[in-house]
Formats: sequence, structure tokens, C-alpha cells
Amino acid sequence: MSLARRNVALLALCQALAMSSNTILITTAALIGFGLAEDKSLATLPLTLRQVATMALTIPAALFMRRLGRQQGFLIGSGLGVVGAGLGIASVQQQSFGLFCLAIALLGAFNGFVGYYRFAAADAATESFRAQAISWVVAGGTIAAIAAPWLARISQTWFDSTLYIGSLVAILGLQLLTVVCLALIQTPPPLVQENQDTGRSLLTIMGQPVFLVAVIGSMIGYGVMTLVMTATPLAMQAVPHSFGATASVIQWHVLGMFAPSFLTGSLIRYFGVIPIILVGILLNLLALGTNLLGLSFEHFAIALLLLGIGWNFMFVGSTTLLTAAYTPAEQAKTQAAHDFLMFGFVTLTTFLSGHLFHRFSWLTVNQVGLPLMAIALMAILWGTRPRSPSKVGL
Repeated sequence: MSLARRNVALLALCQALAMSSNTILITTAALIGFGLAEDKSLATLPLTLRQVATMALTIPAALFMRRLGRQQGFLIGSGLGVVGAGLGIASVQQQSFGLFCLAIALLGAFNGFVGYYRFAAADAATESFRAQAISWVVAGGTIAAIAAPWLARISQTWFDSTLYIGSLVAILGLQLLTVVCLALIQTPPPLVQENQDTGRSLLTIMGQPVFLVAVIGSMIGYGVMTLVMTATPLAMQAVPHSFGATASVIQWHVLGMFAPSFLTGSLIRYFGVIPIILVGILLNLLALGTNLLGLSFEHFAIALLLLGIGWNFMFVGSTTLLTAAYTPAEQAKTQAAHDFLMFGFVTLTTFLSGHLFHRFSWLTVNQVGLPLMAIALMAILWGTRPRSPSKVGL
């Protein structure tokens, strides 16, 4: 096995562990927040702070890894995750909503580094292998789709099931396993030309249609997915559906997010990246429409599955498209700018999710997603129509 493929395999495993942590957290964090917060409309505030921390760490993480390398940066990120999981356990024991918010924010800071797993794979891959390397790393989340909901259910019984403290213990264990896997990765040293920063200005790079199309696809695809996914456990609890049913819906959702990645890279190579992003938009629209039709378990399951697949096509497609926007010397700042904007929008939609649900309704949450997807569609058509296929990644 070549070094590039070995690293991709290890990065995919790290992605699986990270996404398992995130899946357990998404399944339980709003419920824990609901139990700890006096103002129940703040139930999703910890998840909002998680996204704020992710956004805030994207640029420092990129700059750190540019100087000292990917592996060192990833290990620092995992250290933040270990501390965050430990504080989460303490916050539930002490019934402290403030400490729980801090703990989830640290887990968000960890995610600021996790976002670069896919770029680390792309950096080390040849051009012909790049789309597949990105999709294979994202596909690591398939393990999370299978294992994490099961782990969320059994860990709930380890201690007091009403506190979900076992879920936080499981997250701590996954964080420690991530540290072990990261220690085995052999990433290339930082590029000399990248540290000298001889590339174009960031404003010039961001002004390219290819960058704009990529970042809008990522922002709206990820943002709408988070908007709906964050409120789903609360909506299912309100029906009511059981916690087991909620965990199953999240499982189908995460499976939809990551399982297609085994094929997404090949689909991009065969059909082109823009058609795959457009199919992702269509699937997201179908997901929102399904949620608007009913509140049965089947409605939630089908909608969240479609939402996951739609996210996958938009996310992998946009990430692949972004690699056409920069040279090796420009990769760190371009990737950082892209992820900062993407996670900034995700932060906004995470914050809105809880407020829209509590102040209005589950239907409102989904209705807000419709015009956002229309914006993504218009932006992609605007960005690609006047230019030759080679300039838009087709």
C-alpha cells in the first residue's frame, strides 16, 4: 500500500471516530441541554457554541498546520476533544449548564481540526486520485452511522439514563482512540513555498467563480443539514417518539451522509462535479418536503436519510471543486477561508434551529431551508453558465 493510500485509510478511521463522537453528541446534546437549562429555548445553545468554536478554530488550525504539519495540528485538536469530553462528564454530574456549554465548545474546537482530514488526504493525493481520496475519508463516517447510534443507546444504560452521562463517557473513549490513530499517520512536511506565501492574495482567490460556487455549495448544504438535524431530536421527543426511535433516525441520517462517499468520487469523475452538487440540492429539497408532509417515524427517517445523501453530494462535490481554486502555496489560507465561511453559516443555522423550533414550529424549521436551497441553485447556475467547463470543474 502506498503512503498516500495508507494515510487515507488512517484518516478515514480518524474520521469514523470523530463522526461517532459527533453523532452521539448530536443525539444527546440538545436533550442534555434541555434538562440543564432553565430557559428551555436555550437547549441547542451548547450545539451553537460548538459550531462557533469550530468556526473560530478553522483559521488558527490551518495556520498552525502550515507551520508544523498536519499531524501535530490534528493531535492538538484531539487533545481539546479529550478535555471537552471530560468537562462534559463533570458538567452533568454537577448539573451545570454553563460548564456543559464550555465542554461542548471544546469539542467544537476539536472539529475545527477534523475538517482538515479531507484536505490532508487531497494534499497527498495525485490529481486523478484526489476526488476519491476526499470521498474515502468522508466515507469513514459510515462506521459512525452503524456504530454510534448503537453506542449511544447502550451507553445510556451505563449510569443514570436520564442524565446521558454514559454517552459522554463513550465520547471520551472515542477521543482517546483518535489520538492513537493520529500518532500512526505519516503526513508530508509543510511546503516551503507555502510558508513563504508566494501565492495570490486571499481576496483574489475568493473572487474566483470557482471559489464562490464551492463555498456557497458547502455553506448552504452544510447549513441546511444542520438546521434540520439539530432540531430533529427535539421534534421527535415532542411527538412523542422514543429515544430509541430518535437514535435510529439519526443513524439513517448519518448513514446517508457518509455511505455514498464510497461512490461519490467515482460519480464526480464520470458525471462532473457540478451535476453531483445539483443532485445534492434536489435531494435536500425532497428531504424538506418529506418533513413537511408528516410526523411519523417513517417521515423522519426518510427525510433525514435524503438530507444526509444530499449533504454528501454537496459537501464532497464542493470540496473537490475548491481544489481547483488554489495552488499548493495558497492551499492553507484558501482552505481556512472556505471552512471559516462554511462553519460560520453552520453556526448561524444551529442557533436558529432551536429558536425556530421553540418560537414557531418544526414546520418552520423546514420551510426556512427551502429558500436557502433555491439560493444555492441560483448561485451555482450563475457561477457556471458563462464559463467553459474546464474552469468550473466539470
